[in-house]
Amino acid sequence: METEKLHKTLLDADAIIIGAGAGLSTSAGFTYSGERFQQHFSDFIGKYGFTDMYSAGFYPFPSEEEHWAYWSRHIYYNRYVPAPKPVYDNLLKLLKDKDYFVITTNVDHQFQKAGFDKKRLFYTQGDYGLFQCAKPCHQKTYDNEELVKRMIAEQMDMRIPSELIPRCPVCGGPMKVNLRADETFVEDEGWHAASERYTEFIRRHKDGKVLFLDLGSGGNTPVIFKIPFIRWTMQNPNATYATINLGEAFTVDQIDDRSIVINGDIGEVLEILIARRGE
Repeated sequence: METEKLHKTLLDADAIIIGAGAGLSTSAGFTYSGERFQQHFSDFIGKYGFTDMYSAGFYPFPSEEEHWAYWSRHIYYNRYVPAPKPVYDNLLKLLKDKDYFVITTNVDHQFQKAGFDKKRLFYTQGDYGLFQCAKPCHQKTYDNEELVKRMIAEQMDMRIPSELIPRCPVCGGPMKVNLRADETFVEDEGWHAASERYTEFIRRHKDGKVLFLDLGSGGNTPVIFKIPFIRWTMQNPNATYATINLGEAFTVDQIDDRSIVINGDIGEVLEILIARRGE
């Protein structure tokens, strides 16, 4: 059984490199459509016919006040509220005694909220909790928690007060969320430091008994970690590639004998692995 193979590989590995995609947060309850979307955005759905949080984020709202009314809610419910399910907590339980590193395309900060060591995390695509200059005129990001919570508390009729519209402290221009969407994405000092730590972790373990654990990678950004994980497993005969993904789990023929493919809900699989450890 694949979960038994993964259980043994987790125990035997000298290092575990986790690639975390959207499927991990979806398993933790951060769904972008359906009941959760209806609950928090019924007014926007009624006015614009939005079907999900992701596509709604690209809508050209008629004013900055309305834009930030939407986006403050989007940020708050995907970054500052507790995860509906303990998926990230359970993952940490499995890794607590291991030498690990996490690279993730998720921008919801759930690893640090669950207690992961921030020096073992690389958020490649940004963070809902950071603002940046929209131009950008400089390479720095700014924590947004206090301002976002004020936007939530003070918005009325799908608009925030004009004085809460975020402005760049350097040029005075508009700000935006620090998300990789185009060439204006700011890679600040923290981003580069995390990138260097990740590169060094890979270098130190390139020939060792490594488990490359792909959790919920999607089809949008396979070059971030899925393709590199497969390539590094090909190059290192001591490595294992494992993937858990509901509906999208696959490997390649060249490493089929050193792959563990589990097509299922990540949270449910983690619970099985914890139960095997007797925790």
